[in-house]
Amino acid sequence: MADRGNGGADRVNPEAAIKDPDEWVTGDEPPTAAQESYLHTLAREAGEEVPDGLTKAEASRRIDELQAETGRGR
Repeated sequence: MADRGNGGADRVNPEAAIKDPDEWVTGDEPPTAAQESYLHTLAREAGEEVPDGLTKAEASRRIDELQAETGRGR
């Protein structure tokens, strides 16, 4: 098959796909099941509690904090 020469247009820059949770359209919604599960795993490892009523954006920020604290997600 011939190279169509798209100049790498099919490549995705992972940095460009990262959006600040404050800019998420769905940031005020409840966390996803995956976020809840991972957040509780990280909190357990860090010896911390997960507050009730987090939004999807808040859960994402807390996951980032706990990943840094536990050394996960590097």
